[in-house]
Amino acid sequence: MAGGRSPGPAAPGADVPVHISLRTTDVDEAREFCRSLYYGPLRIEPVGDPGRFRFQADVVVLGPITLGEVGYGTDIRVSIAALETAYHVLVPLTGMLRSRHRGAVVLADPTRAVVFRPTGDIEVDWPASCRLISVKVERAALEREVDAALDQRVISPLPLGATFDLVDGPGRTWAAMVRLLLTELREPDALASRPRMAARWRDMVVSGLALTVEHPYGEEPAGLQGPHRPRTVKRALDAMHAEPWRAYTIHDLAALAGVGVRVLQESFRQHVGMPPLTYLRRLRLDAVHAELCRSDPGQVSVSEVAYRYGFTHLGRFAGAYRTRFGETPSQTLRDRR
Repeated sequence: MAGGRSPGPAAPGADVPVHISLRTTDVDEAREFCRSLYYGPLRIEPVGDPGRFRFQADVVVLGPITLGEVGYGTDIRVSIAALETAYHVLVPLTGMLRSRHRGAVVLADPTRAVVFRPTGDIEVDWPASCRLISVKVERAALEREVDAALDQRVISPLPLGATFDLVDGPGRTWAAMVRLLLTELREPDALASRPRMAARWRDMVVSGLALTVEHPYGEEPAGLQGPHRPRTVKRALDAMHAEPWRAYTIHDLAALAGVGVRVLQESFRQHVGMPPLTYLRRLRLDAVHAELCRSDPGQVSVSEVAYRYGFTHLGRFAGAYRTRFGETPSQTLRDRR
């Protein structure tokens, strides 16, 4: 049996892939492994012969994406509450599984993937014959990519389709890219494991998924299409999303956008709905919340994460956090999902 533990949180912008694997016949050990790398309130129950339980997982964490090849050796049922902080795709390599999510029943096999949105309980009937690649993409990363690619506001969570084709079209290419990346990142000396290359692969996985899975943007959906954002606003947004922890001033952002402070503030009021620094604070709060949701309270502290994202006054940070999320940062960390 080979095992590993969930990596501690990396520094923002770090693109060093972390490979964790586990081979076990212990259901509790497999359950804890999946909870630590994916979602806390996750239930795994064998419904086939428990004596044939053979959990095998090779998982790579790379910034906002988590890729893993997983199999159980016996029939199981996986149940989980709303994902909240991520979108998730299952790509079967062998066999067929049945999932129920948001009123939709999807049969996934090597010809068709299943997609889960952040909201709604999930139940998956996973037979012994099914081995698959599991792809978790942080919610903010995918939504930011769709927003940037289409240059329009998007609602959250994205109204994604529940499935996509793996045989033809972009789904085939995306799945092949994910399989290749996972294979490469298992090897410590692979070119893809170098930070600069890993960052490019990471971006291709996220942007490729945004272009593969069905969503209404670009199809003129009623009530969803947002106003076109001018290039000056997009430059400031791109800078903030790339390095939210930086101590930007309004003058810094105006210089990056190539306009004066008053022009930038008015543009943000019209096209974003809030001033630039208010948007930056919200972006930082969302980043802290996402990290606290996935962190182990025994390995990280609230103050450590807050400082990492540019909050130097913990009292004001705690007040702003509670206003936005309805709970304290410590509660989020303790009750992480």
